[in-house]
Amino acid sequence: MKKNGWILFLFIVLGLVAGALVARWLEPVQGLSFLTKPIVATWSPALDLYVLSFDFTLKLQLSLFSIVGAALAIWLYRKM
Repeated sequence: MKKNGWILFLFIVLGLVAGALVARWLEPVQGLSFLTKPIVATWSPALDLYVLSFDFTLKLQLSLFSIVGAALAIWLYRKM
C-alpha cells in the first residue's frame, strides 16, 4: 500500500475519535477521571458585512485517551 499524507491524516482522525469514544465510555469510572477529562478549546470567527454574514465555530476536545489513540494510529501507520 502506498503511504501518503491523506492516509496518515485519516489514521490520526480515526485514532482521535476512537480515543474520545473510549474516554466517554470510561467516564463513569472514578479512578480514571484524569484520563477522561477533556481539555476544551473553542474558536468562533464571525464576519458581518451587512449583506453577507458568516459564523463558524470550531471546538476541540482532547483527553489523554484521545492523544493515546492518535499516537497508536501513527504507530499503526508506520507499521503498514
